[in-house]
Amino acid sequence: MALLAIPRLAFLVPGNYDDADPRKGLEETLALLAEGEALGFDGAWVRQRHLEPGISSAATFLAAATQRTRRIGLGVAVIQMGYENPFRLAEDLSLVDVLSGGRLEVGLSAGPPPHGSLLGERFHDGDPPAIDVSHARIGRLAADLDGDWLAQPDARITSAAGSHRPRLRPYAPGLRQRLWYGAGSLRSVRWAAENGLHLLVGNINTAEHADDFLAVQARHVATFRAHWRGTGAPRIAVGRVILPTDGADAATREHYRAFAAGRHARTLAPQGERRTLFAPDLVGPAAELVERLRADPILPFADTLRVELPYNFAADDYRQILADIATLVAPRLGWAAA
Repeated sequence: MALLAIPRLAFLVPGNYDDADPRKGLEETLALLAEGEALGFDGAWVRQRHLEPGISSAATFLAAATQRTRRIGLGVAVIQMGYENPFRLAEDLSLVDVLSGGRLEVGLSAGPPPHGSLLGERFHDGDPPAIDVSHARIGRLAADLDGDWLAQPDARITSAAGSHRPRLRPYAPGLRQRLWYGAGSLRSVRWAAENGLHLLVGNINTAEHADDFLAVQARHVATFRAHWRGTGAPRIAVGRVILPTDGADAATREHYRAFAAGRHARTLAPQGERRTLFAPDLVGPAAELVERLRADPILPFADTLRVELPYNFAADDYRQILADIATLVAPRLGWAAA
């Protein structure tokens, strides 16, 4: 079987920490990003999570990461725009991108904030049903990142810093072209393509027209490629949970297998009212993982293979997983360390 050419290799970290000592877990995650860079990974992505022990502000966290890394791309997947003010978020993301030297990748999603009903008046400034949480909210963020001058040509802001024509600052050239959309439906896939956002697909999907995970994801990828209207070539990042066992001790190998076995039943049929589909976790020695990844029909269309690290594993587990993938798995898929 011919080698599969994986242009870019990245990983996605959950950013776990103990409520009693959040700094320790956050520092471990920052260290993991630096270790991934040393291993040659092209990208390190973090999850943004609210009301749970995780990274609640990806922009803040990645600002710190810009000072611990020099080359690796820094991404977030995904920022749920229902929580955000588009202009203020654009300011934060632009600042991080400038600090990073243009390495930021921003994954986004639309829709109501998942825990908005719990927050109530702590969060909502108006009638929640009247707040626009559609794709248009992402469109506003994208327009802000374009960096256009605001107001009339003769408008000025005068302060102790001098007189300036108003615009989003700092302006980060190219960041608008590094927006991604975490799509789970054909409608959102097509919207992302037509509005120039690259495509994030992972191990979760919605059974809209079929009950087979890979068949659904293949249709999403084909739809995205057919409707792309953005600047440059369309990019697709494919996420898979991959747990190589070569560098793990016996107890850790058993832990990985038990983890995957405990989630296997959900991969057999659509789950719940939303008919959610899950891809199986990939666990085993490198040689077996390489063959399974070569057989993945989505990866030939991918710009990036993104290794999704599971929640609540130990820092040593994450390091072993990344080291095995960078040295034993990905090079046999045509990837070369940066």
